[in-house]
Amino acid sequence: MPRQGAIVAVLAIAGLASSFMFTLVVPIQSKLPELLDASREDTAWVVTATLLAAAVFTPIAGRLGDMYGKRRIVLVLLVLLMVGSVIAALSTGIVGVIVGRALQGAVTGVVPLGISIMRDVLHENRVDAAIALMSATLGVGGAVGMPVSALITETSDWHVLFWMAAGLGAVVLVLVVLVVPPSVLRTPGRFDLVGAAGLAVGLTGVLLAVSRGSTWGWTSPATLACGVGGILVLLVWGRYELRITDPLLDLRVAARPAVLLTNLASVAIGFSLFASNVAYPQMLELPAAVGGFGLTLLQASLVIMPAGLVMMVLSPFSGRLARSVGPRLLLVLGSIALILAYGFSLLWASEVWHLLVANLLIGVGIGFGYAGMPMLIMRSVPPTETGASNGLNALFRSLGTSTAAAVIGAVLAAFSIDRDGTAVPTPAAFQMSFALGLGAAVVALAVAVCIPQRRDRHETRPSMP
Repeated sequence: MPRQGAIVAVLAIAGLASSFMFTLVVPIQSKLPELLDASREDTAWVVTATLLAAAVFTPIAGRLGDMYGKRRIVLVLLVLLMVGSVIAALSTGIVGVIVGRALQGAVTGVVPLGISIMRDVLHENRVDAAIALMSATLGVGGAVGMPVSALITETSDWHVLFWMAAGLGAVVLVLVVLVVPPSVLRTPGRFDLVGAAGLAVGLTGVLLAVSRGSTWGWTSPATLACGVGGILVLLVWGRYELRITDPLLDLRVAARPAVLLTNLASVAIGFSLFASNVAYPQMLELPAAVGGFGLTLLQASLVIMPAGLVMMVLSPFSGRLARSVGPRLLLVLGSIALILAYGFSLLWASEVWHLLVANLLIGVGIGFGYAGMPMLIMRSVPPTETGASNGLNALFRSLGTSTAAAVIGAVLAAFSIDRDGTAVPTPAAFQMSFALGLGAAVVALAVAVCIPQRRDRHETRPSMP
């Protein structure tokens, strides 16, 4: 069997690759209407498709991993990443790029599956630190990948971004095949196709309403139909899942206080993280004449990048802290760091170094928070449910990030002024965004302190030398 350090390293690289997909097109996002000869509303689907696919695929991939082998499903997701990247790289129109981006979004399921693999194959003393590292990749990949994307965009054709993603997927695929052992812990039963379809339809409706509501109008028939219809489908889906023998997700396990509260905190933490991802880069790139700092995309991404590095550096410390005092404290500390970050921004945001300090605090908050959440989940679910339960937790994080993208985007648009035919966010818009990020962090803290501290009887896991 490969050395456990190598297994952790390969899974972490896979996590970095998956989270990189979320910031891959950030450098070209504003140019997409021109590049794809489409309207701005249509090109918004290049981002929306990735968010939708990530939310839908992740819990389903987790369940498939529990049943058919986690490494096997990781390999399938990496193949989807490669196929989607090639489709987008070969496309000159919007349809191919949207399809490719949707397939790229599916690879998000690699992170919760990787966390579950770690629980299965690592020695008990190494699991917490490894999980903290894997969780950190959710933020590190995007923060570190953004300047890479910006540099490629400034020096090459935009299609190179997708060829790079395809190559990255191929490298990771080979590493997983060579290093990560096959999963031996399986969940018996039949895959719930009806449940998977119901979850996909319901989530798609809700997320469409959240992500496109600001464009369609929050009270428009399309938004209401998607939102209300999605909620109704999810309610019917939940009743169905409680009545069948082999559900896609065991909602009784998901309803345990520790699991439920952790998932609710995940929504708030996800919102708080993505609020910074939307607001800080825009503020850094706005011209100085309208209250920004006039940085290029590459310069702005270099200001954001240290937050990802902080997450990575904190991961071994997070693991040790979780083993000594429990993972709930990590979530509490993470929420406090986020509160300090946004509080700092509300008071001081007139210099570039102010935003750098705030982003470093964001890195601390997400580093601790994202490390604590999967540990709390796995201490509360049986080993046969780790893939599906971590996938569900990732889904709740996606709900938070999708909501933040819509809400913060709407705030920045609402508090804007017209300058030479372009809507430019005002300082008040950024202040409101920081206040919303602060509010989400406060909610996360309030929920975190209510999470039961006791270790569940299902926490036992395989112990390998």
